[in-house]
Amino acid sequence: MKLVLTLIAAPNSNALTKNVIDQAAIALTGAGALVGDVTWLADGEACDLIFDGIPLDVADTSLAEAELGVDAVTQKIATRRKKLLIADMDSTMVTGETLDELAEFAGVKERVAAITARAMNGELDFEAALDERVGLLEGMSTDMLQEAWKTVEYTGGAKTLVATMKANGAFAALVSGGFDFFTGAVRAELGFDYDQANVLIESDGKLTGKVKKPVLDRQAKVDALETLSAQQGITVDDAIAVGDGANDLQMISLAGTGVAFHAKPSVQEQARICINHGDLTALLYLQGYSKSDFVS
Repeated sequence: MKLVLTLIAAPNSNALTKNVIDQAAIALTGAGALVGDVTWLADGEACDLIFDGIPLDVADTSLAEAELGVDAVTQKIATRRKKLLIADMDSTMVTGETLDELAEFAGVKERVAAITARAMNGELDFEAALDERVGLLEGMSTDMLQEAWKTVEYTGGAKTLVATMKANGAFAALVSGGFDFFTGAVRAELGFDYDQANVLIESDGKLTGKVKKPVLDRQAKVDALETLSAQQGITVDDAIAVGDGANDLQMISLAGTGVAFHAKPSVQEQARICINHGDLTALLYLQGYSKSDFVS
């Protein structure tokens, strides 16, 4: 079975050098692989090496020991192109945590952010942590949602990832443990086909400090992956899922290609594919798209 190693450096860093590629080839060869020629996906940024003769777990171990200083991902080459993108929002498609930004306007950002960090690392129950954080927003004017939205910034490569996959026939879904006010705005701007998130309960133009139940948690993300796959007439193996927090782990594990993106430590320990150097266009390189294929 033909396998592929994709090496990805930070955008515009030119960190993917011949020396790095040679180190990767030596690591694979030393583990017993037959390694083919280099195919550049983006000069100095991303390339493919086709190899055969060893299992993926052996390749992963050998490459980890080589400490290449770039993202190194091995996959089956025949099934790398995906038909469904399912993405987390906070600290994935956008750079920050929208709940933390909203808490800034209530003067409780430090308290909320501390809880968020522990929850995303899997140290706290997700629903309990969400209820506690939202409770601190009780009485806030709903106008502050729009103010918080003005502070949101997209992660590098976010627009290109969605546009390129959609241009190639994929369905794009945004599924977040955050709030539908923000996922709806991100969906509209980036062109996602679908969004799903938690709902803040409002009354008389103010937040009540409550979230509509049931809460969208890690199981809800798994359910969304399975439901959307079925609706598209595909299997979860045909999906690429991306997230950074503990509530993304099950979704990442279930998808055909599950990516921990600049993820929390506990997530990186458990995910097989981790992107720590590249931006979101790394998910396109993983699927064999070259930079010349990107749609902006």
